[in-house]
Amino acid sequence: MLTFGTGNKAVAMAVRDAKPVVVAAYPITPQTEIVEEIANFVTDGSLAARYIPVESEHSSMAACIGAAATGVRTFTATSSHGLVYMCEMLHMTAGARLPIVMANANRAIGPGWNIGAEHSDSISMRDTGWLQVYVSTVQEAYDATIMAFRIAEHTNVLLPVMINLDGFLLTHITQTFETVEPGDFIPPTATPHAIDINNPGGYGTLTPGDTHFKFRYDIERGMQASIPIIEETEAEFARRFGREYHLYEEYRTEDADVVIIAMGTLGKEMEVAVDILRNEGIAAGAVRMRWFRPFITPDLDGKDVVVIDRDYSFGYGGVVALELQAKCNCNPFSVIAGLGGQEVTFDDIAEFVRIRKPGTEHWFGVDD
Repeated sequence: MLTFGTGNKAVAMAVRDAKPVVVAAYPITPQTEIVEEIANFVTDGSLAARYIPVESEHSSMAACIGAAATGVRTFTATSSHGLVYMCEMLHMTAGARLPIVMANANRAIGPGWNIGAEHSDSISMRDTGWLQVYVSTVQEAYDATIMAFRIAEHTNVLLPVMINLDGFLLTHITQTFETVEPGDFIPPTATPHAIDINNPGGYGTLTPGDTHFKFRYDIERGMQASIPIIEETEAEFARRFGREYHLYEEYRTEDADVVIIAMGTLGKEMEVAVDILRNEGIAAGAVRMRWFRPFITPDLDGKDVVVIDRDYSFGYGGVVALELQAKCNCNPFSVIAGLGGQEVTFDDIAEFVRIRKPGTEHWFGVDD
């Protein structure tokens, strides 16, 4: 069905169509519309789920953990300080191999107090064991949420998935999007280690040094196993519903000398910038990184690379730029731009390419 709505509404409708059994909800700007819409679906009967309004984000994830441990499908949503508040529970979720799906409306961390888009919240959770996907359109917000349930619950993966959408730039923008009837695209939840209340047992969770590392290694095995499952899921989604996605999206990169890389809503701005630069005789291309965990990189060998980070690791640098540098044969020009909802246009991105100095860092609006 073709409809019209915000990125938040698209996520909520995807959750409705995926039919979770438990939804835990706590409001926070700019995510609140997601759990409000889901509450409406539960009220009108279009989603038969236990809707749990909790007193904090920490409790929201704790409620999902309790539900997922019994083998049922679960969902929650958060943003910014709410995500940081539930950090302890994020580690617990991945460590317990619970396939919880959560939407995160990317928003700056204060102080100063700011509700604009920034990726620092989710990137600060990069080592929790969650898969992370970053979307750029309302349609992709819907589609990625549908696919997240299938990926998380696959028995080769059994790890939680975080769908990240830029606060206000995507959560509150309205676009047309098409919904689907997932049917058996999302198989019934079958968590092999789910607690069976009819066959109770005892669980000892204290792990000594000769055992604990095996749990950590098991998370990494699930993370690596997710790569072919993501590819398989995206291919099956394209076959059934006609919309194609990849681990990363390339634009005019086949003959590019310089490649611009970013995540989230900057993706479409990059494409316009590439067209402008091509008209100037600069062989530019663009790559939108969709999956930050697992971190899958394009072939950048021999190319100039300009990376736009809507995040920063103090004392380290732009996280995406330096992670690419660590994994690829490249020496990127690292641009820090868009923090706290700072406006970044396609003209700005084209200028980043023109002034690029590989191996250096540029703070947009500070160094200009």
